[in-house]
Amino acid sequence: MPLPHTMARFNKIVTNRVTTPFAQLLPGTAVVEHRGRRSGRVFRTPVLLFTVGDDLRIALTYGADTDWVRNVCAAGEAVVHTRGRAIPVRDPRLGTDPQARWAPLPVRVALQAIGAHGYLDCTPQPHR
Repeated sequence: MPLPHTMARFNKIVTNRVTTPFAQLLPGTAVVEHRGRRSGRVFRTPVLLFTVGDDLRIALTYGADTDWVRNVCAAGEAVVHTRGRAIPVRDPRLGTDPQARWAPLPVRVALQAIGAHGYLDCTPQPHR
């Protein structure tokens, strides 16, 4: 089972506000900018980000049943901020891999330990 929802609520209110400015600068981390399904508000969520083939893959440490994942899937697009770049993405696709074979070894071990089997793949949009 991914991390508990009580921890997700705490992180949404407290931790994310502190980590968001740094998450877009550190390797393996990013900030997903997405729009609320009902409110239309813009939200920014720190995530673990990886490249798999031509796609960007986000580890779903709280599972697929989170507001930000539902927002991105409903909209079909988002913007990923990482290492000083803003990357528009589209075509979000949910997947699972209990072994997290796609992740670097230390991350793989951590994801397996918390039972985070899900991921979200997105296709970067071509630059115009």
